[in-house]
Amino acid sequence: MWLADEKGEFHLASGSTRIALKEPFYAGIGVCSHDHDVVEKAVFSNVELKPAEPAATAAASTLYSALEIITVASTDRRAIYVAPERFEAPNWMPDGKNLLFNRNGRIEKIAVAGGIPQILDTGFATRCNNDHGISPDGTQLVISDNSQEEHRSLVYILPLGGGAPRRITQKSPSYWHGWSPDGKTLAFVGERNGDFDIYAIPAAGGEEKQLTTAKGLDDGPEYSPDGNYIYFNSERTGHMQIWRMRADGSEQEQITFGEGNDWFPHISPDGEKMVFLTYDASVKGHPENKDVMLRMMTLKDKKITVLAKLFGGQGTMNVPSWSPDGKQFAFVSYQLVPKEGAGK
Repeated sequence: MWLADEKGEFHLASGSTRIALKEPFYAGIGVCSHDHDVVEKAVFSNVELKPAEPAATAAASTLYSALEIITVASTDRRAIYVAPERFEAPNWMPDGKNLLFNRNGRIEKIAVAGGIPQILDTGFATRCNNDHGISPDGTQLVISDNSQEEHRSLVYILPLGGGAPRRITQKSPSYWHGWSPDGKTLAFVGERNGDFDIYAIPAAGGEEKQLTTAKGLDDGPEYSPDGNYIYFNSERTGHMQIWRMRADGSEQEQITFGEGNDWFPHISPDGEKMVFLTYDASVKGHPENKDVMLRMMTLKDKKITVLAKLFGGQGTMNVPSWSPDGKQFAFVSYQLVPKEGAGK
């Protein structure tokens, strides 16, 4: 949906919803009074129905990002911020009133109700990627930044309100993903000797400990709220699935068994649900600009439901983004809009 401002200029005002249409179906415009005691009459003008143009390529399009909030119980979605550029990976702040996301190498803050984002002061770290998060006590921010040395990602911690980053990982590349509930340990993904595995390191700094050794990519580690488990995604079976292990790396077990490629498990604050990203079976890695699904598993019975279908992938929900009350979830959807005639 495009809405005109006071100057008559159109701006994209919605997120990206993917709907599979199967014949027969009808297309049209309707109106409803939303009051069963009232009958309304509406007249639509300047309406045109025509075949869709071929899908726009990335080179011939403007990429729009939409920061969305979904209510888990109803699957209702609401876009709170839309911009004609790429931004990624929302974190829900402990106060429940604000979100963080990354754009152009910086971390930005925006109210849950929407508004104008504000850039956080991250010191020298001006090439932040989409692997960032907030400490369990709500006082610190962890970032993964590429600005130093060989411009390969390193993990840093700084005050949540902004300030000078403190380096945590000595080896690169390292990408943060999880913070233990007691605040003492970080879980991250590191490429060492050509293989990506999951590591743990004290939040105060120290030696990293390797937790996975399976061949193939292991990624997206996140602690369960009780601190007993780390959930992650692994392609050790031949395609990407969700796994979990004890916090010390023992008892590694597979959780999802579908045909798609499942990424980035995020556990609800009550520990009862897991939201994750699913690509089609043909997609390798976690690229951007793909048709994906947000799916949810109830961990007690392993039942999986689809929360949303959208155009996204990389940047949609790489990091924890449950609301503190566990009722909502934040993510980013994307749209490619042809450069000519956009909004008409």
